[in-house]
Amino acid sequence: MKIAIATKDFAVVSGHAGQCRQWLVYDLGRHRPGQLLPAPQRVALGADEVLHVFADDRAHPLDGVDLAVVASAGDGFIRHMRQRGCEVLVTGEPDPAVALTRIVAGEALADPRFDITTSLCKLRDLFARY
Repeated sequence: MKIAIATKDFAVVSGHAGQCRQWLVYDLGRHRPGQLLPAPQRVALGADEVLHVFADDRAHPLDGVDLAVVASAGDGFIRHMRQRGCEVLVTGEPDPAVALTRIVAGEALADPRFDITTSLCKLRDLFARY
């Protein structure tokens, strides 16, 4: 399983996932209970690779990710990621390492915080291509 966490400066779980350019990607395919979690791969998306504008006309650096962890996301982003085979988990947990640890342990994450940009995204998503 691969988990991607949207971040700001690779340090804090980021909102507005469709515009996020910095992601931490954890490959848990060989992870076993009791082992230390693997180090993440840092993925810095180019301007044309940001998922809000990505045309799906070529391979993407986040291809193969099973779960995206974000602080906020619009419905269009969630639909787009599902079409790419990825579920989206919205959380209020600001620390990527804590979020990953809780996911692996099967624990609940903090509820998402209110984010006005999510409301604006929902309005814009009514007219989105996906």
